[in-house]
Amino acid sequence: MSRPLIISDCDEVILHMVAHFKEWLETSQGIDFRLEGNDFAKAMRWQDSGELVPPDQIWKKLGGFFDTEMDRQLPIEGAIAALNQLREHADVVVLTNLVDSRRDQRARQLAAHGLEAAIYTNQGPKGPALQRILDEYAPTRAIFIDDLAQHHASAKEVVPETRRLHFCGEPTIAGAIACAHKEGHADARIDNWSDALPWLIEQMEG
Repeated sequence: MSRPLIISDCDEVILHMVAHFKEWLETSQGIDFRLEGNDFAKAMRWQDSGELVPPDQIWKKLGGFFDTEMDRQLPIEGAIAALNQLREHADVVVLTNLVDSRRDQRARQLAAHGLEAAIYTNQGPKGPALQRILDEYAPTRAIFIDDLAQHHASAKEVVPETRRLHFCGEPTIAGAIACAHKEGHADARIDNWSDALPWLIEQMEG
């Protein structure tokens, strides 16, 4: 029997990422990291020269972090408990923008923190991936959670029937990123799980 479906991003929704990435870069990679909004192209500078890290090296460092440093990532306060509570009444899956080869690693990472969930990997806008997940589950209703405005815009375009929550649980960047709710692409913007959980329950029962 179909149930409601929660489709959640991982980094900055379930687990902290930027804070741990910054610490790793600055303590072991010789790079200062100052992120304004979500523009990684201007966030990373070599400590010895002050010059911007070129794009090919940015992607290499991101890959290196996920290859070797995922154990650094800690849960955002309340995330695991909230999602496990939602699992009592809905299916909960994770849609994460990682390369497909890291899917099992992400599943193990979340399981180690107490969340067992199906993991879907994606590259690029998330609307098409959301459509495929909805086709698979045929839920009674669906709610999408993500920290980046562009993914809410993609979701609204491809699967407008979903409810959409813009959530960024990393306080060092939450105030700087574009807000999908203000842009009209998300139904709400909430950045803490104590407030997000009742909103999500209300949407499921809506």
